[in-house]
Formats: sequence, structure tokens, C-alpha cells
Amino acid sequence: MTAETKLGWVEEAWSKALEKTQKNSRRIGAGFPHASQGGRYELAQPYWWTAGFWPGQLWLLYNESKDESLRALAEDCEEQLDQVLNDYVRLDHDLGFMWTLTSVASYKLLASEVSKVRALKAANFLAARFNLKGSYIRAWNPWYEGEDNRGYAIIDCAMNMPLLFWAAETSGDPRYRHIAEAHMDTVVKHFIRPDGSVYHIVRFDPETGEFLEGIGGQGYAAESAWSRGTAWAIYGLTLAYHHTGKAEYLHTAQKVAHFFLARLPEDHVPHWDFRAPGEERGFRDSSAGACAASGLLLLADKVGETEAPVYREPAIRMLESLYRNYGTWDNDAEEGMILHGTSNYPAGTNIDVPVIYGDFFYVEGLARLKGNGPFYWE
Repeated sequence: MTAETKLGWVEEAWSKALEKTQKNSRRIGAGFPHASQGGRYELAQPYWWTAGFWPGQLWLLYNESKDESLRALAEDCEEQLDQVLNDYVRLDHDLGFMWTLTSVASYKLLASEVSKVRALKAANFLAARFNLKGSYIRAWNPWYEGEDNRGYAIIDCAMNMPLLFWAAETSGDPRYRHIAEAHMDTVVKHFIRPDGSVYHIVRFDPETGEFLEGIGGQGYAAESAWSRGTAWAIYGLTLAYHHTGKAEYLHTAQKVAHFFLARLPEDHVPHWDFRAPGEERGFRDSSAGACAASGLLLLADKVGETEAPVYREPAIRMLESLYRNYGTWDNDAEEGMILHGTSNYPAGTNIDVPVIYGDFFYVEGLARLKGNGPFYWE
């Protein structure tokens, strides 16, 4: 019996997550929840970067429960994303978040050929954002007239690379993998500082590929340590190792994980930025904890039996703390599962509220503890 199966709270937590999702689904339906305000998830447009997390959560819970109502909603969400894919103009680097958790999930669980084609289309659009000179996937598009972010790459995009790794494996065409590896090589070289902390944004010269600067983005400052960006790096680098076997990705993921774990507070759930000054650091980001926990569980599976507890045990502590200290199981007035998420502190948006990606990664972490694959990133 493994350590995880001795944890009775995991089955209890899973049951409550399923119950909460089933209840929420009757109100949210095939919408695209983003952040909870006043106890209700605000619904975003289908082109928003978080559009995949609710259907991804539905697929995770459907996989064990076989609740056909959850499957139907997940498939409806995926169909709605067709317009986003076909319109093209709203697409940016987050195609991986959106179609890995919808179309790749559907293909892995149900062998849907329609979903396979959708995911391959999305992978082609994502690959087309690759800047050859700088070896990075370009982030975003201009938000307003005159803005120039052609040279921007962000750490979040490490989690979009699994779509390209999947496309390479599924199509037999290695070009997708080559692009994903080139981007992840850039992450290792330019995003990860010697101490294991992480830049959110790196700016390159889009014509020459020259590294120009690191930018704070959603972190407190350029040289601070945004906790969700740190979690993206842990998970994204571990996934890159999973898909390629390149030891550099594994070792870098471990370095970032050690930075993250060494700075957790007593309840094991991170503040939104590890280096924000005291008065600014007060808010937690439960979504960073949930994402890191799921990534750490995968990392534990990759490092071998001797080192595995270094990552597995704190991941379990994080998930249990989220369940016991941050969960809303006894609060029917709150749709979000996990309290105290922080979306974008510098912009003043969605601070100290549940966010859908926090819920998703929390459920995914529980699924990892239960051994409930497949996991769509892999």
C-alpha cells in the first residue's frame, strides 16, 4: 500500500469535489467560468485563456464517475471553441491550455477523431507563433493600437508545450517536438535564475532574437518571484522531461521546485509572490499551490524512489491544506472550490477569490493521488 492510499481524506475530498462540480454544472452549464465574485463564477468569453479549465475539470471527474451530464457539458464547451479556432484573430500562445484540456482530453478518453483534428489545428496555430531567431513562442497579441509585444515570451507558455509534444507523437511529425524543445531550451536559458526563481516575462528583439530584459508581469517586480509563474515552471519543465527525456529539463525543474518549497508558509500554500515586501505579500495564491502540487507529484514519479518523497510529501501537504483550510465544502453560497486565489495582483484584478484554474489543478492533484489517469498534458 502506498502512502497516498493510506490518506483517507483523498477519497473524501474527491467525493466533495465531484458533488460541488455536479451542483455548479447545473448553473454554469457549458459556460466558461473564470473567477468567483460574490460566490458565483463570472463567465468569460470562449476565447479567454481559461476556457479549457472547466471542461478539463469535467473530464477529470467524468473519467471516474462516468456521469454523462459532465461529459455532455465538456463536449459542448469544446464545440463552442470551434468558432475561436476558426476566427483565428483571438488566438494567442494559450492554445495549449485551451485545447489540451478539451480536445486532447476527449481524444485520450474517447478516441474522438473530430477532437483529434481540432487539437492538431490548434497545434499548428501554436507552432506558427514560433520566433526562429529567438527560439521562443511569442506571447499575446497587441491589446491596443501601437502596442508592440512581438518580442515577449512568458513562463506560462511552458504549459502550452504539451500540445506540441502530443501533436508530434500523434501525427508522427517531429517538427512540433522540435519547436517545443527549442522553446523549453529558451525557458531554461533565460527564464530560470541561478537560485531557481523565475521571470514571468522575457523580452527579446523579435528581429535578431537577442535577450533584452526580464519583466515583472503579474509578479511584484522584474526581479521578484511570482509564485504561480514558479508553479508553471515546475510543471512545464517536468512535462518537457516526460516528453523528451532531456535531463536538463528534469534538473531545472528540481531547482525551481526547491526554490518554491523552501519559501512556503506554515500552511503550505504560497503567497502570491515570494519576494513581494511584507505589506504587499499578504495575499495567498491557492492556484499556485494547486498547480505546483500536481506538477510535484509528476516530478516525484520521474526522479526515482530515493528522491520521490522530497517532492511527493510536500505536494500531499499542499493538497491536504487546500482541502482542509481553503475548501468551500460547507459553503453552498460559494461556487469556487478553493478560496484565496490571486489572478493578477499588479492589475488589481481577481484578488483573494476562487479561480477556475485553481479548482482544476486541485482536482487534477487529487486524481494523481488516486492514480486516475490519463492526464491530458502527458
